[in-house]
Amino acid sequence: MARPTRKTRAARLYRWKWSGTGHQSRPLKGESIGHCKADIIVELTRQNIHVRSIRKAGGVRIHGAIKPADIMLFSRQMATMIQAGIPLLQSLNVVAESFKKPAMMILVKALADDVASGTSFSQALRRYPQHFDSLFIHLVAAGEQSGTLVSMLERNAAYKEKVESLKARVKKALWYPACVLIAGIGITLLLLVKVVPQFEGMFQSFGAELPALTQLIVELSTLTQQLWLPLAGAILAVILLLRWAAQRTAPLAYRLDTALLALPVIGNIVNKAAVARFARTLATTFASGVPLVEGLETAAGTSGNRVYEQAVRQIRQEVATGQPLHLSMKMTHRFPLLTVQMVSIGEEAGALATMLRRVAEYHEEEVDNAVDALTSLMEPLIIIILGVLVGGIVIAMYLPIFDLGTVI
Repeated sequence: MARPTRKTRAARLYRWKWSGTGHQSRPLKGESIGHCKADIIVELTRQNIHVRSIRKAGGVRIHGAIKPADIMLFSRQMATMIQAGIPLLQSLNVVAESFKKPAMMILVKALADDVASGTSFSQALRRYPQHFDSLFIHLVAAGEQSGTLVSMLERNAAYKEKVESLKARVKKALWYPACVLIAGIGITLLLLVKVVPQFEGMFQSFGAELPALTQLIVELSTLTQQLWLPLAGAILAVILLLRWAAQRTAPLAYRLDTALLALPVIGNIVNKAAVARFARTLATTFASGVPLVEGLETAAGTSGNRVYEQAVRQIRQEVATGQPLHLSMKMTHRFPLLTVQMVSIGEEAGALATMLRRVAEYHEEEVDNAVDALTSLMEPLIIIILGVLVGGIVIAMYLPIFDLGTVI
């Protein structure tokens, strides 16, 4: 019999309103989400609630994609439940009910169904690779085999917290200059399209020759009024086309990531972030008992940059043939000398996981400092850019009026 797909499960999920009595016949009412009335009654009975009435309130609308933060919360909650001595299947059912996001509830209920049918927790996770990466699955599998599932789930949650925090800082570094540039261009276009034409009509009534700066702004305004819409459409089309092509063409995606790494200031932040994610992932896998070669494969997939992904896959191939990790890293010419030296010391001392963790912390701190420095630099730069753009147009518009006042 074919296994129901996620869409089929979503279509059969409904919202149910119920009323009943709890401890000491206390009247209760509420709302639950489930596939059928029987499931809701069983769940409420498990909570010592006697159901008196239950009715379907409509289908559940799935909105919002499952994000890494949801998986992190799931990992943390599962660790807490299992540590409290609650069996795995019951823990999954309780955690599923705790989620307000229907998509996440469906996913956890599907995991519970798999475990109830006799599948191991790690095998159940493997059926949803779009939500659970290889690192999560490796950690859970290792935890099941060694009896340390709680610590592995907590380790995964801590890892995801670190990685998501690093991602947020890198996004801040990328978006901040972009927002400044977009704001400057938007204000300039608004002045050229809406404000300058008002002055242009007034200047024509003067019948006098306009100053060179004013004439330049007027001509630029005329050109902008004619071309701003097609130009904006063309820029948007190019961006969407590049994004579409990058998702489907590996060489183009590699070139774009290479160009990103070569940018001043921003490229330095992205480089440090990629090294930090590599070190953090490899430290987590290695400390959890995952073989180094498999850990490198996982680290390649979580690097966040195709240039580093290719470099890590190259390292994996060389390590698989017996090459030391630090030497393989050095040969890629992508990792800082200090990082290579720290990894070398960790290999010699038998403390590779500890040293990789220190490398990750060092580069994460450098990313923090670089983002803070960029933010501090951009604040006065915003004032200068907007001052030059807006102030230049305003001065150009008032120059003829000043000249007219001088003549009078």
